[in-house]
Amino acid sequence: MADVSQEQFREMTQAGRALWSSGDFNVIARQTMMIADDLVRIADPRPGARVLDIACGSGNIALIAARRYCTVAGIDIAANLVETARRRAAAEGSDIDFRTGDAQNLAFEDGTFDLVTSAFGIMFAPDQRRAASEALRVTRSGGRLVLANWMPEGFGRDFFGAHARHALPPEGAPSPLVWGTEAGVRDLLGDGVRELRFQRGTGYAFFRSLDHAISVFSTYFGPTIRALQVVGPEGTAGLKADLAAAISAHDRASDGTIRMQTDYMLTIATRA
Repeated sequence: MADVSQEQFREMTQAGRALWSSGDFNVIARQTMMIADDLVRIADPRPGARVLDIACGSGNIALIAARRYCTVAGIDIAANLVETARRRAAAEGSDIDFRTGDAQNLAFEDGTFDLVTSAFGIMFAPDQRRAASEALRVTRSGGRLVLANWMPEGFGRDFFGAHARHALPPEGAPSPLVWGTEAGVRDLLGDGVRELRFQRGTGYAFFRSLDHAISVFSTYFGPTIRALQVVGPEGTAGLKADLAAAISAHDRASDGTIRMQTDYMLTIATRA
């Protein structure tokens, strides 16, 4: 990765805040609920465990952990998603500390949490080393980090590649998909962990049709909304054709609906 100044990272972070605040990611996050369920099941926090979900979005993982009577906090850069998460927690009667915050600068003391999680969240922090360092810092010695990230192959490559071809990332921005590689995670976590293992996971996203899938992403998913803004009316057809090809490549339905297979990598790390 090219050298990136702190000012560039700040600009990328502000752009990311605007990106994830656009649309309504909660509509997209509903399709990753089965992955959140799997992540918490594998992490297996005990009642009373202190849990932090980084880039919590509208609260999927935090809500599941709270149902186990864990003591849960969640941070996200998008204030509108934090508000949605708070409403969901209130509807369930769960007392969760949801805050607007930055994965690169966590407002918690060292070693606060027994378990730190993130599903397709921390990977989008521009300063990857700072985000990794912060996640390690707030995890107690012997505590665990359990992270789900898209990989630079399969669904991650095809879906996010379709966006990147039409809306280039900022110059010098690291690929979020680094978090979906064993080598990348080993490099980022370094000697902050004493045990590290990986496993592949599979989720599915469901839509009424291919047109419906493209409409949902175009309306609610920040990266698609931004890409549409970048290409303008003259480039919309090309962008949507690439999205359709990416979705179709991972569709496992045979009845005209969409059952999109979304493979990811799970990192399970024990804090040194």
